[in-house]
Formats: sequence, structure tokens, C-alpha cells
Amino acid sequence: MSNRLESEKSPYLLQHKDNPVNWYPWGEEAFQKAQEEDKPVFLSIGYSTCHWCHVMAHESFENPEIARLLEDYVCIKVDREEHPDIDAVYMTVCQSLNGSGGWPLTIFLTPEQKPFFAGTYFPRIGRYGQPGLTELLVQISMLWHTQREKLLESGERITAALQQNYDADAGDLDTALLVQGVRLLQQIFDRAWGGFGQAPKFPTPHNLLFLMRFYQATHTLETMQITETTLLAMAAGGIFDHIGGGFSRYSTDAAWLVPHFEKMLYDNALLINAYLEAFQLTGKHCYADTARRTIDYILSELTDDDGGFYCGQDADSDGVEGKYYVFRPDEIIHVLGAEDGAAFCRLYDITENGNFEGQSIPNLIGKEEGWAADDPRLKKLYEYRKKRTALHLDNKILLSWNAWTIVSLARAGMILGDNRYRDAAVKAQQFIRRKMTDAGDRLYLRYCDGEAAHPGQLDDYASYTLALTALYRATFDIAYLKEAVFRARQMMELYADGEANGYYMTAHDAGRLIMRPKETYDGATPSGNSAAEMALEQLASLTGEQFFREAADRQHRFMAGQVKASPASHCFALSAMAKALYPHRELIITGNRVPDEITAYLEEHPAHDLSILFKSAENEKILSELAPFSASYPVSRDTVWYLCENGACRAPVTEFDALRL
Repeated sequence: MSNRLESEKSPYLLQHKDNPVNWYPWGEEAFQKAQEEDKPVFLSIGYSTCHWCHVMAHESFENPEIARLLEDYVCIKVDREEHPDIDAVYMTVCQSLNGSGGWPLTIFLTPEQKPFFAGTYFPRIGRYGQPGLTELLVQISMLWHTQREKLLESGERITAALQQNYDADAGDLDTALLVQGVRLLQQIFDRAWGGFGQAPKFPTPHNLLFLMRFYQATHTLETMQITETTLLAMAAGGIFDHIGGGFSRYSTDAAWLVPHFEKMLYDNALLINAYLEAFQLTGKHCYADTARRTIDYILSELTDDDGGFYCGQDADSDGVEGKYYVFRPDEIIHVLGAEDGAAFCRLYDITENGNFEGQSIPNLIGKEEGWAADDPRLKKLYEYRKKRTALHLDNKILLSWNAWTIVSLARAGMILGDNRYRDAAVKAQQFIRRKMTDAGDRLYLRYCDGEAAHPGQLDDYASYTLALTALYRATFDIAYLKEAVFRARQMMELYADGEANGYYMTAHDAGRLIMRPKETYDGATPSGNSAAEMALEQLASLTGEQFFREAADRQHRFMAGQVKASPASHCFALSAMAKALYPHRELIITGNRVPDEITAYLEEHPAHDLSILFKSAENEKILSELAPFSASYPVSRDTVWYLCENGACRAPVTEFDALRL
């Protein structure tokens, strides 16, 4: 029989609807039942493409004996991607109690949502010193009935510890923070294989974007060397899908050879941006090819017909991790023929012994040749692989992940000169306007199977504001700038902490948790506070409005206080600070149409130090409302260029070359 997850939309929750466990979704009904029946709560948090979530589900949640033991609890399943606020609260608990976290996340709670025990994956039966879920359920049930005071005291103590004072002394905005961040990244950089720290290794593209921004401002060559070593190693390794494009979530080894095979939208979106930036700075086409193949993967595998982008694809096929991606030499030869097949195997390391559990992950590690994005052999193998087995698709559409994808696609359209990418970004933004915005013009967090649900959180508003400013830069359509201003003001109204500064993760009218999280650490994606910092700084530069300048300065000071203990863990915030600290230029263009010269300039230069407004007879009224300073710039038939730099404005010119950008 199906449990209470049967009517949910989340692919992760639906994976558990036929468990013998009587799962509830997160909500008042479950906690009321726990109070009425005087039971503790068993909370399990995961996501649909999580390998170890599948393992724990098969071992335990499909097991009738475990289901019987769980009758002593009220059981709640949460998709972390639908409820990042709930995940943030209880992941903080797990990390503080155990020194680490991950998914599946396993938490035991009181009926008042207060946690008293936390962990991640538990095997059904204990082994190698690790407790099993069977023993754990029996023991905690016994303690609940015999020593409940100790559990309640633990819950109170943990909950009290969560009430952090986020008003860590506001910091001073200083380039010393950026330098310290670079030095820390240099210390943990893997000089042999790129990336940071030891295996498992995550791509962390916002670290690389910060290093490239620092290089542009200071010409520190080592920061670019670190970035290039990492980008080249990842693109050559098995973490990149050489057959179908796109990156897996992380590598289990130092050389980027063996990935954890799940592919996520947010990783690929942010990595596109990093490879585009490297292409602009170096002119090396391998970076452009990697970005293009990653975009094409998203457009072919993760794109809804209406324009939104799905969350990702599973690591497992037919219950086997990585089965979809690995090959044997005889398969390659069967598809490509003897000569082409043998050559392909030599190039991509497909051997009889294999490099992963007796089979081979295609890779170009140590190869100077390769990198041919248009190799027809890749297309043949891609079509063969799709017929050989299938991957589970998580078809949720998350607003914040879509926003990061829009940012990258808008840039890609400019830099790679491919209107398909810009058009996909525009279509995704239109999807959000149509499908993920309520009658009161507030944003939804998730769309799935015809239903938008869950109020948007800080990450959604901040990243969507950045997506709108990226679309404005790519198109100079004033409608995007207008909505960016509107969303930023909404963000400030709904999420700002008026007492301690910074922004809460949830809105002031959201359902209450045991704490109101305020995240600043840049994890898999930039934190909502880092994204808000960048969005406010961009709008302050674009609009010239004192309202946004003061808001950006407050956020810079707040983040400086948060960042100083660990700058390398806040690299997107450091990039936002770099925008404020390093020299900046404002360019106003007036005329009948956007001149080709600025389009060509942005194709070749990152130009993060340059804010650009385009004013025409058609948009001057709206632009004057959004950026009042622009009202004094007259519009004529001819194109006129106005450049200001470091608070001083040059004389207007009518020829682009006279600007000397």
C-alpha cells in the first residue's frame, strides 16, 4: 500500500511512496500526530539522485522489519532540494555533533522539532564499528520510554546552541581579505592534479571564478595557473562525460578519474561560467569546447519543453552505480568498427582491465590530443549508450538552480556567439515568470508535474536577480533591469535582518522552524547572502541609486565579518567584494540601437569592472526611473558613448575606438 507520499510531486518522495514505512511529508499533520501519540520523530532527508540514499532505502526502508520498528516513531521524508531551509537547520545539527554531514541525513526529533540525535547513512545491521539502523531504532525507542528526560535535555541543549548570533562584528571591506582568500586556496591547491584539498574532490567553480577575478585585477599569474591546472584536469578526467557532455558532481580520487556519477544542474551551470571566463582570458578553444558541450548536455538532457531546467540525473542504472557511463573495448569496437574502435580505445583509456570495477571510464588524462567536440565517434557512442540503459531523471525545476543556469547561458550566448544559448536563457526566464510566480508576484521555489510549490527563499530571489542582470547585459532589454530592481527590493523586504544585518534564508512570514537559518558559507552553490551581496553591488553600479549603494555597503560589511574567519570558504562573497574594491567604470550608450561594437567587446572581454546602460528613445522613461542619473544623457540618432572611471567622467565620444576600453 502507498503511504502519505503518494500525492507528492517530488521524485525523491515518490521513490518512497511504496515503502512499508508510513512516511509523512514535512508538515503540521506529522508533528501533531507525534504529540498526540507521544512518539519521537524519525526524520530522513535526501534527494532523488543520491546514491547512498538509494542504498539506505533498499537496505532499510524497503525492509518489513525496519518498517515494524519505525512504528514506534512518526516518520518524515524530506527532499532537501525542495526544503533547503529544513536541510540547512538539521545539517548544521549533524555537523556540529559529528564534525561532518552528508546525505542521507538521519535525525531523531522531539514532537517540537528539537533534535537529540543525528547521523547520515546507517546500514541496516551494524558493521565495522558503525551502529546499524536496527539497533539504533530499538535503543532510542527504549530511551524515549525509560530515560526521556536525557533526550529532551539533549534536544534543548542542541537547539539552544543553534541560536547563533549572526551579528559577528561587522568587518572592514579591505583587499587584505581577498589576498588572504587567495593564500588559503594556494595552500590547499593540489599542484599535481588541480582542485583543492584531498579526495573526494569537488569542482567548486566559484573558487575558480574568484581566482580569475583576482588575476584580472592584480595580474597575479599563480592564480591563473591554479585555475587552468584545475579546469584542464577536470575536462580531461572521468568527471567530465566525454561521450555526452557535462560534469558529474565530484571525483572520488585525486586525478578526477572516477566520479560519483550523478549529474546535477547547478554544478554544470556554474562550471559553464568558469570555462567561459577562462576562454575569454586565454583564448584557448578547449575551454570554449568544454563549455559548449556542457551547455548542449543541459539543453538535450535536462530541459523541459516549456523552457525550465531539471535538477539532474542519477548515478545508478539498473541498480548499478556508473553502469550507464562505463565501457568495455568490445562494445566500442562493435559500435565504431575495428579500426576506429581501437583508435578510440587508445585515446580514451578503454582497456581490457578497465579503470573502474573491471570496466573503463572514458578519459583523456595525460593526453595532448583529443578535445574534439565534433568527433563523430562521440555522437555514435552517445546514441548507442542511450539505448543500452537508462538514467533516472529528477524532473523537478528549482528556481535558484535555473537562475544560475540562466546566468551562464546568457553569457554563453555573448561569448560563444550562439543565439541558441541566449534564447534558452530567455525562455527559462519566461518559464519562471509564467509558472513559478504567484498571484502576488512572489516566487515559488519548485515546479514539478504541473505544480509550483513552496515559497521562494533567499537563494531564489538573490540568484534570480543575478539572472536578470545577466540577461540585461546580454540583451540590453530594459524589462530585465526593471524586474531585477523589483526582485532585489522584494528580497530586502522579505529576508533582511534589520537588527544584525545580512539576510535570513526564509521570509519573515514563512513557516517557523526551531531556528531561522542565515547561511553565509559558499557550499555547492554560492550562499544566498553571497549572491545577495553580488546582486546589490551590481544594481548599485547600474542604477547609481543611493538606496542600493547603502544596501550593498551594509551587506559588504556584514559579509566581511562572516568571511574573515575562513575567506577561502566564501569565494563568491570575495568576488562581490572585489567588484566593490577594485577600480570600476560606468559606460552609458545612447542611440537608436545597441551598437555592434559593444557586443563584440563583451564577446572578448569579461569586463567585470564595467557597468553598461543603453539608453534609447524607447526606453528612456523607464531607464530614468530605474537609474535617475541617466535622465541627463540626451538621446539622438547617432550613437554617443559616455565613460566614467573611478568617479571621474570623460568627455562623450561618437566613436567606440576613442573610448580606449
